[in-house]
Amino acid sequence: MLAEKYNLLFVSVSDLLREELRRRGLEVTRENLRDLSAEWRREFGLGVLVDKALEAAQNADHPYDGVVASPMRNVAEAQHLKDIGGTLVWADAEPNVRYERIRAANRGRAGEDDKTFEQFCAEEAAEMHPSNPNDPAVLNMAGVKALADIRLVNEGSLANLEKLVNAAFPA
Repeated sequence: MLAEKYNLLFVSVSDLLREELRRRGLEVTRENLRDLSAEWRREFGLGVLVDKALEAAQNADHPYDGVVASPMRNVAEAQHLKDIGGTLVWADAEPNVRYERIRAANRGRAGEDDKTFEQFCAEEAAEMHPSNPNDPAVLNMAGVKALADIRLVNEGSLANLEKLVNAAFPA
């Protein structure tokens, strides 16, 4: 919605990671995505995924006014986004709502999305708090949530989400 409303390029940083896993011949799993994102942060800097999203907008054929990079799951990455003038938005819903949306979306990612609700919750819990609190390269969604400039509760319809986005980002 933000990308369409403000002429921004939407970049799924998870898709960047998926592409690299496929290039390496590795299975696309949440665990491999977590490991690769931490590897890239250690190798290229803690804001690497934000930087790659900005680079994609700069190299795009169409002139964009900015970029929407999603998801942000690392505190240092989220802080980098804020440090360069970005706005950090945390959109959330109850786990059962998110799970059912993923199941209904049929995004063609059966290996990633074909989980039981219990598996979904366990994977999310692993990403919510750092596996190693001394490693700034690992995922910490609770820390990202704490840094958010705007928080949206997205448990209703798409029309309701649009109202929330329009209220948070007036034209």
